[in-house]
Amino acid sequence: MKKESFTQSLPFRLLVALAVGIAAGLALSAIDGSGIATALLNIIVTVKFISSQFINFCVPLIIIGFIAPSITRLGNNASRMLAVALCIAYISSIGAAFFATGAGFTILPFLNISPEVDGLKELPPVVFELTIPQIMPVMSALFFSVMVGLAATWNKSKLITGVLEEFQKIVLSIVTKFVIPVLPVLIGCTFCTLAYEGTITKQLPIFLIIIVIVMIGHYIWLALLYGIAGAYSGRNPINVIRNYGPAYMTAVGTMSSAATLSVALECAKKSEPTLRDDLVNFGIPLFANIHLCGSVMTETFFVMAVSKMLYGEFPSPGKMILFCLLLGVFAIGAPGVPGGTVMASLGLITGVLGFDENGTALMLTIFALQDSFGTACNVTGDGALTLFLTGYAEKHGIKEANLGDVLG
Repeated sequence: MKKESFTQSLPFRLLVALAVGIAAGLALSAIDGSGIATALLNIIVTVKFISSQFINFCVPLIIIGFIAPSITRLGNNASRMLAVALCIAYISSIGAAFFATGAGFTILPFLNISPEVDGLKELPPVVFELTIPQIMPVMSALFFSVMVGLAATWNKSKLITGVLEEFQKIVLSIVTKFVIPVLPVLIGCTFCTLAYEGTITKQLPIFLIIIVIVMIGHYIWLALLYGIAGAYSGRNPINVIRNYGPAYMTAVGTMSSAATLSVALECAKKSEPTLRDDLVNFGIPLFANIHLCGSVMTETFFVMAVSKMLYGEFPSPGKMILFCLLLGVFAIGAPGVPGGTVMASLGLITGVLGFDENGTALMLTIFALQDSFGTACNVTGDGALTLFLTGYAEKHGIKEANLGDVLG
């Protein structure tokens, strides 16, 4: 498969859209009151509304397409080691989410984040509203995915399983051919309106501080994961993490756990005998698709910051708990591609937290700004979970010779 250059990647396109949008918004603000500015703003707010409606329509399809096939795929290969891997991946993801939530409630109130900005300009109304209702609410899509996925697994329904696999391919095509090309349009229009209003010049520097805080959080969480895995397995985690430099840097460059898989396998194999070879071959490819602790931590911290910035308050603790628990499920079903986590969980951002198109656009953009480092955290954390699997296999007498029987 031909490697995608950075200039062809989604993060690059989002950054270009951000820069163009801000420049256009500032230019329109400078000629405010002219007929040209009013006409262009009418077009921009209309395009923003329609593109937002389209993306919101696709959210339930994305949820069903990602979550339901993931459940059937895992269910058809159910085993003790797979169950353990799923549990520790989910615990790591929601643990990272709760860690970010605690940090958000602790740190963000001390940052100068305020929705009250004096002297904001008023946007013109939408020229016409093309409303595109969702086929079902977000939470209905989630529960539908879980129930259908589980029922298809219990009944060993090959037909429905095959249909869900085909539907996932269709949804991925929709995301690739329609949603991703529309995202830069939505983000460009959003930042254009924010720059015109005057909001962006006040708030953008805060994002840089937030990104640094999140990166520090990544390293703290990795240290915690490797510390716990080393203590449980009785093996030195330094022997694993010291080999992960190439995988970390590859993930920074590719922004994809899936694209980094070959390098991650090579790095993990260098950690033998601290990591068992059979568990490296089993765990690393699996965790590349279900363990997204860095992305989950980033998204959780960012939604709190964006909520405060746009809506003047943090989500309630109850909403954040629900968001974290469900985000762990969405992370397991998310594809290991750039922006996979935030794309899969758009429904949570809009459905649970109530973000509008401005909040969604800001989330997508700030997530793209650090997606490289979130992916690197994901990939490096896979080594810690494989170390945990190694300790579990040794403690329960699962030898390398009969691992295949345990895996079913």
